[in-house]
Amino acid sequence: CVVSVTNVPPPDSTIRPGFPVPVNTNNTEVRKAARFGVYRYNNRSNDLFLFKESQIKKAMVQIVRGLKYMLHVEIKRTMCEKRDHSSLDSCHFQREKNLQRMLRCYFEVWITPWTHKVHIPVAHCH
Repeated sequence: CVVSVTNVPPPDSTIRPGFPVPVNTNNTEVRKAARFGVYRYNNRSNDLFLFKESQIKKAMVQIVRGLKYMLHVEIKRTMCEKRDHSSLDSCHFQREKNLQRMLRCYFEVWITPWTHKVHIPVAHCH
C-alpha cells in the first residue's frame, strides 16, 4: 500500500518498549526525574550542604513497565544546609569560592506513573 506523507505518525510513536531514545533535556518530566536523582544523592551524601542539578547534559528515556530515564547531570553545592531541610527550588548555588563544588552524575530513574512510584537503581556521582 502507498502511505502518504500526511500520515506520518507523531514523533512519540517512535518510542518502542525496550529501546532507549534521546529526549529533550528541558522536558518537564526529565527535569523531575533529575530532581529525584538529586534527592537520592543528597540523602546518601555526608556533605553539610544540599546539592542541586545545574545542568542536564544528556537524557534518554526507555519504556519498561513505566518510564526509565537515563540522565547525565551536573550537580552543584548550594548554600542550603542539609539540617534546614530547605526546598531545593529556593536554594541558590554556593557563592563562596572555597565551598563551590560540582559533580558529574549518572542517574537511572524509573517512574511508574500509575503506581506513583519512583525507583532509582543507579546514582553515580564523581
